[in-house]
Amino acid sequence: MTTTVESAPQVSAWAPLRNKIYRYLFIAQLVSNIGLWMQTVGAQWFLVEHDSSATIVALVQTASLLPTLFLALPAGGLADLLDRRRLLIAVSTYTAVAAGVTTFLAWTDVLTPVMLLAMTFLLGCGSALSAPAWQAIQPELVPREQIPAASSLGSVTVNAARAVGPAIGGVLVAAAGPAAVFAINALSFLAIIGALVWWRRPADAPGVDRERLGRSLVTGLHYVHAAPIVRRIMVRSAVFAFPASALWALLPLASSEHLHFGASGYGLVLGMLGVGAVAGVAIYPRLRKKLLPNALLAASAIAYGVGVVAVGVLPVWAVLPLLLVAGAAWIATLTTLNAAIQLSLSHWVRARGMSIYLLVFMGSQALGSVVWGVVASHTSFVTALLISAALLVAAAASVTVVPLRPETGTLPRGVSTAWPTPMVVFGPEPDDGPVVVSVAYRVRPAELDQFDQAMAAVGKARRRTGGYSWGLYRHGADSDLRVEQFTVASWSDYKRQTTERWTESDHQLITAALSHTVTGATEEERQLFAVGPRTGRHPARAGEHIDHVGELNGTAEREELRHGSTVKG
Repeated sequence: MTTTVESAPQVSAWAPLRNKIYRYLFIAQLVSNIGLWMQTVGAQWFLVEHDSSATIVALVQTASLLPTLFLALPAGGLADLLDRRRLLIAVSTYTAVAAGVTTFLAWTDVLTPVMLLAMTFLLGCGSALSAPAWQAIQPELVPREQIPAASSLGSVTVNAARAVGPAIGGVLVAAAGPAAVFAINALSFLAIIGALVWWRRPADAPGVDRERLGRSLVTGLHYVHAAPIVRRIMVRSAVFAFPASALWALLPLASSEHLHFGASGYGLVLGMLGVGAVAGVAIYPRLRKKLLPNALLAASAIAYGVGVVAVGVLPVWAVLPLLLVAGAAWIATLTTLNAAIQLSLSHWVRARGMSIYLLVFMGSQALGSVVWGVVASHTSFVTALLISAALLVAAAASVTVVPLRPETGTLPRGVSTAWPTPMVVFGPEPDDGPVVVSVAYRVRPAELDQFDQAMAAVGKARRRTGGYSWGLYRHGADSDLRVEQFTVASWSDYKRQTTERWTESDHQLITAALSHTVTGATEEERQLFAVGPRTGRHPARAGEHIDHVGELNGTAEREELRHGSTVKG
């Protein structure tokens, strides 16, 4: 089976900024992220000044990232079901209020370390709810060929803020205390809200009908489970994020105890990472031309690991330039993975797929922050950083074992219109189901094995687009006839599968299988509805679809299936 791979054109790193809408949203995100990084410096230094343990200081990052574990999947489902612009406005308003409450508590000297961690968690809830929507709107704002550049620039809004925010935050904390920093963060959300209100996002094209949130989340999970390319990207993100989180979690302690910096010095250290990240954006297109994605991920992990070691054991004059390198390595990894996932996901499931990706990446960071905090408390922060660096070297070596797949980010994801319109003799309701889809193929006798292998990939495509209980069967009375069967939860799910979810790359898979058939087409396709009460809300268990076929088609059909045998399923 041959899969068409599109070549990725090279574009300027700054090309998306020529788009006015993208530029305004970029600036708004940058302003908001500067406020968030000022908040981070204020929170971490607040805990250091209150003589909190290494574990408590590290929990600032955990508290901000932990909500992703609980909210990423619902956030992705909401972003695919609702108007993303309105969702982002609502969540940004909530986050601004939470930041305002934190400011009030600090200003009135009521804030305690425990309360600060709780408010950081609430702010993290806002970030978790908005992140999938922010990621999903990127392909709406720029052409496909500019998505790697847009992904890189999206990281700039974080890392340029990391360069500026900590430095400003450190000075303000030293001059006016954490409350002033918290107040500026609350005000910064007004930039986001204003830009989103100004943006006139085109209305989504009307779909089959609005999918229920619970079913939407299940469909998103099924998609990722049946998408090897997407799963591989997520594995690479976890392998990097877990050890890499040690630097962010333990940097306040290293800055205070090893480098002997105060709040302003800590801001400088964070700023060096941010400056390195911004520089990484400029050099990333050149690296992308010279290195394949797997080589780039390996080199970045090693470079970042050098920065981790430097923070723990080297003098200041060596630490600062190596942090520049670490910042560039961080942005190279994030840009490579973010662009790969955005280009690999189908449009209809993009926010849900991004939410699962963010769940893996942020969850690995949150878990890592706890682990490295505990290791530092029981040994030392130097030991924790050295172990982290060793794991980063292992992550670099692992690209030889678990690399990104060659077709990552290059498959055509436009919707295919090649699926024929089903003919039914009655008007099914949207919730009617489950629906068993049965497709017959007459295969050339000498090519049965090739057909079976090609259909294994088709089976994954059926599962990605909403099917389950997929199987390929031999016909008991006709050795050249293959029967494919799978189930969808309802009639509306079947219509979504055929009109909204089946992509050009999925069509290539079925075309490859059909090349081994006698006529180059299917013999017959049938949609079979379960007899009895509607069960679309509760999909049938695997295997029940054969009973439905028997009920609807009588004894002869049941006998055919009984004498047939499963090829793959």
